[in-house]
Amino acid sequence: MRRLAEYIMRGRMQAISVVALASAVPMMFWLSAAAVSLVLLRRGLTDALGVIVWALLPALVWAYFDEPRPLLGLLGASMMAYILRSTASWLKTLLASVLIGVFFAGVLGVAFAQPLSEVAAELNAMMPKMLSELYEQLSAEQQLQLHSLIVPVLTGLMAAVLQVLSLMSVILARYWQAALYNPGGFAIEFQRLRLPAVIAFPLVFGMLFAPSLGIQAVVLTPLCSVPLLFTGLAVMHGIVAKYRVGGFWLIGMYVGFVLFMQLIYPFLMVMAIIDSVFDFRGLRSQNNDSDAANGER
Repeated sequence: MRRLAEYIMRGRMQAISVVALASAVPMMFWLSAAAVSLVLLRRGLTDALGVIVWALLPALVWAYFDEPRPLLGLLGASMMAYILRSTASWLKTLLASVLIGVFFAGVLGVAFAQPLSEVAAELNAMMPKMLSELYEQLSAEQQLQLHSLIVPVLTGLMAAVLQVLSLMSVILARYWQAALYNPGGFAIEFQRLRLPAVIAFPLVFGMLFAPSLGIQAVVLTPLCSVPLLFTGLAVMHGIVAKYRVGGFWLIGMYVGFVLFMQLIYPFLMVMAIIDSVFDFRGLRSQNNDSDAANGER
């Protein structure tokens, strides 16, 4: 991957060839987004605009054929990369990802209204069998409310997946940037990421109580979990580095995440929340908002 990063940064035409090809290939838009983000992080928005345009052209074609996710992923990653370069803060970038995720949800809800309605109808038909006695105990009003939540939940999950992919593209770009211009800088930068309690708890509130704000607000539940997820990963990386317990634990964590996502995902969020209060890594005395300085702007 380092050689690919070197090729991207070799010149404008090399970068354009990578972003255009990756954007045109199905399900490879994340690589195009990472390449665009690398150019933006290193050279700034003005120099990156020409590259971004060539990345957007194939994505616009995909959007014309009712597949807006490559376009949204490129735009989302570019916005996050610009915020990271401008603010030098992963904290602000993660928070911005929630707002970008809300934008994703709005577009995806319109673009995939028909498929989402069909899936929701199938799930509604299966609901009595899936919940059995629990479903029968619900009143007619509660059953109707449960059915009405399915489309917003599915929309939120789709938006959260795209939010995660966009963030991962920016993370990959930042890793490339550090590998080329400041080896080891990204590891230090990521390990120092921490959510203060004043930010972590509103995210938790958004996850738990968004449904009470209205049916459409349900999309906030998965979107608010994403910053906690990435912060939880940073906590685990920081603990392993601080106590030098070996990379085996990180490998086990990522393997477990793939195999047991329903368990590891909440665990990482809980780690982020607890760290926001107890500060496992002793970062409270440091300026957490300068956590991106080691990545080489």
